[in-house]
Amino acid sequence: MQLERGLASKIVSIFTVFMNKALLSSDAVNLNAPLFVTWFQCIVSVAIFFILRILSQWFPGCIEITDGSPFKKDTLKKVLPLSIWFAAMIATNNLCLKYVGVAFYYVGRSLTTVFNVVFTYTLLGQTTSSKCIACCTIIIFGFWLGVDQEHVAGSLSILGTFFGVLGSLSLSLYSIRTKQTLPIVNEDIWLLSYYNNLYSIIIFIPLMIISGEHITVYNYEKLGYPFFWIGMTIGGIFGFAIGYFTALQIKVTSPLTHNVSGTAKACAQTILATYWFNEKKPFLWWISNIVVLSASAFYAKIRQLESNTEYSRIETRQFKV
Repeated sequence: MQLERGLASKIVSIFTVFMNKALLSSDAVNLNAPLFVTWFQCIVSVAIFFILRILSQWFPGCIEITDGSPFKKDTLKKVLPLSIWFAAMIATNNLCLKYVGVAFYYVGRSLTTVFNVVFTYTLLGQTTSSKCIACCTIIIFGFWLGVDQEHVAGSLSILGTFFGVLGSLSLSLYSIRTKQTLPIVNEDIWLLSYYNNLYSIIIFIPLMIISGEHITVYNYEKLGYPFFWIGMTIGGIFGFAIGYFTALQIKVTSPLTHNVSGTAKACAQTILATYWFNEKKPFLWWISNIVVLSASAFYAKIRQLESNTEYSRIETRQFKV
């Protein structure tokens, strides 16, 4: 069941990336308002929650959706910090995707595992073995090589790479924080997704005003086109699905498992992107992808072995007692 959920998550994620790329930087849409696109996707997610809530009342035996209290002081205090990282994560991901190609999007956001190690130590006080640190060093090298090859090819976006690093950072913090926040909402993924998207709608409003996107959207020539809103709504549906599957995978596995499986997904995504957009990449560019993927896989394997060893030691102590 966990494998099926993880596979569904990655398929939805790939579709989401390609759909968002079309919305953010295609000639057909031609709207320079990435925060607005992200904001609207949050609105679609909240609308889906209310529809599912109504369906749960009509068909209680098929689906169960809890009606939350998002504006209670206690709920705001405990969930809002996670929602801030959620908003940062989806915003920086879309901003990165706007300025870089789908193929490079993988390498541009490949530092999540590195940030996981850093924040696991600084926030949770958990140390990491020298083998894992070595894997993180190799990941950083693969990231640097990928950036260098983008520069050589003349397609490097400094701004897109910057947002990619911020996306990796915010995803790492969001994953860790999600594991800590789920007990507050009684492990209810639907409710947590509702809170995150509702709070994000409010968070994005001042950001859009500060960036001037409200003026861009107001003057957008295709604002009345049904095709535009259909595409935006489909993107919102995919965004809701990936948000739900992300929280679900973190709940039933761990932040590390989610991030590493995301790396494997991104490898397939990269190959599809180069084929779909007919991009020709140099040999060292592909090497950078292989380096990041291999180092991430080794990191996951080492952590798994270390976790199993630690679990065996705990069981041995309990048996002796």
